[in-house]
Amino acid sequence: MNVRRTRLVSGLILLTYLATHLLNHGLGLISLDAMEWGRQWFLLLWRNPLGTAVLYGALLTHLCLAIWALYQRRHWRMPVTEMLQLTFGLTIPLLLTVHIVGTRLTHEYFAVDDSYTLMVLTLWHASPMDGLRQAILIIIAWTHGCIGCHYWLRLKKWYPRAAPYFLTLALLIPVCGLLGFVDAGREVSNLIARQPDWLERFLIAAKIPPRSQRAILTQIYDGVLITFGAAIALALLARVVRSLVERRSRIRISYPNGLLVQAPRNFSVLEASRLANIPHASVCGGRGRCSTCRVRVSHGLASLPPPSAGELKVLQRVGAAPDVRLACQLRPSHNLTVAPLLPANAQASDGYGQPAYLTGQERQIAVMFADIRSFTAIAETKLPYDLVFFLNSYFAAVGEAIVANGGIIDKFVGDGVMALFGVESGPEEGCRQALAAAQAMIAHVDGLSRALSEELSAPLRIGIGVHCGPAVVGRMGYGETIHVTAIGDTVNVASRLQDATKEFHCQLVFSDEVAMQSGQPIAGLPRHELTVRNRREALAVFAVEDLGVLART
Repeated sequence: MNVRRTRLVSGLILLTYLATHLLNHGLGLISLDAMEWGRQWFLLLWRNPLGTAVLYGALLTHLCLAIWALYQRRHWRMPVTEMLQLTFGLTIPLLLTVHIVGTRLTHEYFAVDDSYTLMVLTLWHASPMDGLRQAILIIIAWTHGCIGCHYWLRLKKWYPRAAPYFLTLALLIPVCGLLGFVDAGREVSNLIARQPDWLERFLIAAKIPPRSQRAILTQIYDGVLITFGAAIALALLARVVRSLVERRSRIRISYPNGLLVQAPRNFSVLEASRLANIPHASVCGGRGRCSTCRVRVSHGLASLPPPSAGELKVLQRVGAAPDVRLACQLRPSHNLTVAPLLPANAQASDGYGQPAYLTGQERQIAVMFADIRSFTAIAETKLPYDLVFFLNSYFAAVGEAIVANGGIIDKFVGDGVMALFGVESGPEEGCRQALAAAQAMIAHVDGLSRALSEELSAPLRIGIGVHCGPAVVGRMGYGETIHVTAIGDTVNVASRLQDATKEFHCQLVFSDEVAMQSGQPIAGLPRHELTVRNRREALAVFAVEDLGVLART
């Protein structure tokens, strides 16, 4: 967690420096004098003891963490954006060193006035290839920073709404900076053409030292590159040694559908998945932040080390069960059986904080089933287009009533709907919400029936069944079909009560449990004993045709 935070903070400092640098460049669209004016504020911010320490400290820290990340990586199989960010991050020092030596060090060693005019003169007029290299450096560094910010911010709930504005800034800032540099270059070229002695006077005023005195800068440049190359070589060599050691001891990680991976001991589960080309979600790239790589451990949980403070914080954020771990942080030393909980194409929103029940919990809830009476006869008289329009109108009518009363629409099947109530608020409130939703549904369907009276041979009627009891609730399904649902005997009973509306010739049947939990007065309501499959005792239910009775009792 501390490493990730340090990488983030140092990266933000460097990106801020680059952004202010590019904004200063952008003033070249006004004039060269505007660039020099902006440079005064730029130097005030960065070229002071504190600014210098913060900037170069962040640069050195970020570079060391990049080499450390290179060592930590177990293999090279990764998403394209992750590979791009890693490649750009290791390329930046090669291009940045010459710029630092040519500006800050020449100023410190020889008191050279490294003004924007001098930089433009050098990179645009004297050495266009160096100017091109500098433009490439800016694009690479800016892209690297933007990718890092995207990985960081995409886990924030507000980010999808703000992303278009961030993208606009990410494009405008470098484009304006590069165009400002081009305009400044043209202005310098015009000065040289109009004033033949301008160049000589400017170089004298800038205090450019002779080439012989600048040899020390070349030595510094070569030394930095050699040191950087040696650090990378050592990191790669250490990886090879570690890999040879780890390959002597392997463990088996079992996945669903009989997939088995032989991985070196202490590989993370995510690394094992990628090593075996098993699709595995990881929005944050394995940094332990998004939670989309989480897995349920069904065998070997006792042999695992406890989650770190960082991993535990993420697991608590999504309400994970005790047998759920982050695949990117889990490094087993014994055989393990796991099952990824999210599809490989999971989005950043799947890593947002979620209620605990989404991972699977038994809860006391109210379940509702409803469908249209005599729907087959209605469907036979309609063309396909008219039937789809009719069903969508019906689903909108009942769906609005369910959601408005605090329910969760589980699914629409044919002309039927299943809904859950009290998943978060509890059974008492859930049962009251379900009965209120039933009243609203019948009222909405009556309104729809009147609106479509010319197309219907008889008024629409629906049958609704509501039961309350224990059910297993969680996000279930596969791929895009994953949604919150419930399974268990309570669901089966609610479905049976909906069927019973045909037997009792009414629009609503609810169980005695619903009446007790909701506090609904039942005096005067028709009471029946209903036999339900897989239940030994008959179930007491109440059949209601006039839902106005519920409102009056």
